[in-house]
Amino acid sequence: MVAAPARKTGQEVSHWSTGYRLDSSMADIGPLDVAPTALTPPEPHVVVLFGATGDLSRRKLLPGLFHLDRAGHLSDCRIVGTSPEEMTNAGFRRLARESCESFGRGRVEEDDWNRFERRLSWVSGTTGAAGLSDAVDRAEADIGEQCRRLHYLSVPPAAAPAVIKTLGEAGLVERSRIIMEKPFGTDLDSARELNAMVHEVFDEDQVFRIDHFLGKEAALNILALRFANGLFEPIWSRNFIDHVQIDVPETLTVEGRGGFYDATGAFRDMVVTHLFQVLAFVAMEPPVELAPDAITVEKNKVFRSMKGIRPEDVVRGRYEGYHQESGVAEDSDAETFIALKCGIDNWRWSGVPFYLRTGKAMSEGARIISIAFREPPKSMFPEGSGVGMKGPDHLTFDLDESSRISLSYYGKRPGPGMLVDKLSMQFSLNEIETQGDTLEAYERLIRDAMGGDHTLFTTAEGIEELWNTARPLLENPPGVLTYERGSWGPREIHDLIEPNRWRLPFQRRWRG
Repeated sequence: MVAAPARKTGQEVSHWSTGYRLDSSMADIGPLDVAPTALTPPEPHVVVLFGATGDLSRRKLLPGLFHLDRAGHLSDCRIVGTSPEEMTNAGFRRLARESCESFGRGRVEEDDWNRFERRLSWVSGTTGAAGLSDAVDRAEADIGEQCRRLHYLSVPPAAAPAVIKTLGEAGLVERSRIIMEKPFGTDLDSARELNAMVHEVFDEDQVFRIDHFLGKEAALNILALRFANGLFEPIWSRNFIDHVQIDVPETLTVEGRGGFYDATGAFRDMVVTHLFQVLAFVAMEPPVELAPDAITVEKNKVFRSMKGIRPEDVVRGRYEGYHQESGVAEDSDAETFIALKCGIDNWRWSGVPFYLRTGKAMSEGARIISIAFREPPKSMFPEGSGVGMKGPDHLTFDLDESSRISLSYYGKRPGPGMLVDKLSMQFSLNEIETQGDTLEAYERLIRDAMGGDHTLFTTAEGIEELWNTARPLLENPPGVLTYERGSWGPREIHDLIEPNRWRLPFQRRWRG
């Protein structure tokens, strides 16, 4: 059991997993009668990291594995790095240390590093299935007992079939799980083909299709806020919610990924694989339990209920100068921006529009979900009071690592008369003393996959349902409009959301 935290006074602790409660005086906080249990480290593992010298591995995976080890979330573990490059064990360890020092959290202490680097070894992809099998055998012998295997495919989508074939030939399927990066196909036919190819080697329960958005603390807080509180779930429907926005602008351009982006575009790259998954967390019915199968059932119900996306409800854009980017074809029709309106045709959400927007080279980088509530009648308030002048009340989730939540509302301005201002209550993960225990998205998802927990991963059925929903847009896309770098996209996005307004850019900034 985790030791109960020291007793505190005069401070509200508002995070769902801290183990605190308010007593009847509302001024003193005491520990729960039953403290939360510590997470048990997963079984001993050999992690095979394909694409170990790539950008994702250096920025997220190697620093993430180091942090999991340092924080006690790994039991006995060996990490076998592989890619086509020739490299020694020492060279891989140097690369891993540079990655952890450049992109990891906190200082790399020598004791922590000495323990972690002993877990690292290298095998060149040029040695084929036999070389890979030998490297994993050596790592398992070093652990000294039968262990699990986790294969992380940090490789381009086109390389995934060859890696899966190699794993089959190497005899590394038994006791294994496999993490696959997006995109999972480019349309319904290719998704079905990819899933069929994967299932020739691995069973579905061995496959973990990763979406790092769902590993973020704020995404999990959607479930906690909805289902753990009597305040929100009763109003989480068309009767009280006017519309929902999911907005993920990026300031980066395609930056050397022109070849990939030119064949993919913003809709395939971001909406189908990320934003629709977040939408399902917002919109799904209460699962019978917070368990992988139950949550997957409810997410897939949302996907099946999504109306086909009509081209007239979509704005596609491309930033100025995109065709001059390396790897981009002169006649490319790929979009670097997309905004769309979609609906969910079920009892809870009928008539509620969901607005999604994402794009490259935009004014700011952000990841927000904003729930706009229906406005009440205003007839009782005098003219000029300010009621309704700044739009509806919003519940806003920031999917950044700070995991912020804001509830905006109208409140009376101090002084004589009835004048109201838009106010907000805000919470940030940084405000609680257990913030240091937070796992970043990739860390959480790697640990979940080691434990066989599919809660935050996508199924083959869910992926195919999404591509089926996307089919009308893919078959008949609207034209692409040009927008300035550093803007919020084409001007036509305001017509798409009329009579509502986009929440970004914020009129009121998050408090520090």
